[in-house]
Amino acid sequence: MKYGIGGATAFALLTSQALAGGIERSPQSVGLLFEPGNAVQFSFGHVAPDLTGSLGGLGSGDMAPSYTSLSMGVKTRVNDRVDLALIFDQSLGADVDYTDAQVGYPLRGTTAELDGSDITALVRYRVAERVSVYGGVRMQGISAELSGLPITGPSLYGLDVERTQEWGYVLGAAYEIPDIALRIAATYNSAIDHGFTGSQTVNGAPVPDTNFTTTIPQSLNLEFQSGIAEDTLLFGSVRWQDWSEFDITPVVGGNPLTLIDYQSDYVTYTLGLGRRFNDSWSGAVTLAHEPATGDIQGNLAPRDGYTSVGIGATWTHENTEISGGVRYIRLGDATTQTIGASFTDNDAMAFGLRVTQRF
Repeated sequence: MKYGIGGATAFALLTSQALAGGIERSPQSVGLLFEPGNAVQFSFGHVAPDLTGSLGGLGSGDMAPSYTSLSMGVKTRVNDRVDLALIFDQSLGADVDYTDAQVGYPLRGTTAELDGSDITALVRYRVAERVSVYGGVRMQGISAELSGLPITGPSLYGLDVERTQEWGYVLGAAYEIPDIALRIAATYNSAIDHGFTGSQTVNGAPVPDTNFTTTIPQSLNLEFQSGIAEDTLLFGSVRWQDWSEFDITPVVGGNPLTLIDYQSDYVTYTLGLGRRFNDSWSGAVTLAHEPATGDIQGNLAPRDGYTSVGIGATWTHENTEISGGVRYIRLGDATTQTIGASFTDNDAMAFGLRVTQRF
């Protein structure tokens, strides 16, 4: 039986975490480690949200700009037991722009941006024919900027956080039966603590710098795939991340100011079906769901869970594989902290492209 359609599922990884819980933009997959032989991989994803709310008849405008995420990696097989991989991934991010809010909307003019990226070095060791273990280190960089946030009275707050580089680690294990394309892989990503220094302004005037710590939380991925019929593959994942441990809380005038935090953890489920049509073409369809927590959400991330459906295709020629796909995401409704704005009936479109060159 033939099951060589793994590339048909690639687009699911490109867009699977778009607008997921917290500030996550990718699932930190280690799939590159399981590519046969040696490989170089490049991925591109673009997400276009439509995220609007209202308060007392005043509209927020579309406060979530479109964004693009990139990742790339190289994998080499050292010998029959050892594989190495180096992966760059724009795994974290947030973009907020209330510029188009109606006059009178409390956050009119507020903008914010957070950028986070990882470089992960991994090694995989085959303990037995079907069992392997893997692990490595991750260097994570984060920077952030915020302006025009209303605080006490008419005051407008601004924050510019210097980029930090901190370290974490990855541990995992996998079980495989190649004859039926079965693979089950569990991956643990450690929490990473960032000690930030930020310059602050109130009404445009500098105030003393702030020092605070933010934890990018630990996570656990369970990824699986299995052939279920000739040329047909079932695949999916479950991802848990400890977002209840995350907050951004600078100190202004001796008082903590919580800009964003989460009361609950998030779990994201993905399920897909891939089908190879011939030696050159295969396709896949995916469903994904992140249950809403019911928590009050921050004004910088006014959404709670999502449901999505996606389709994609892969073209293979000799050692080159190109996968692409599109995904529709229905965002969960949310009520925001402090001002009580209501964000309902929102959605997003996500597009992804991945190129893999084996050698």
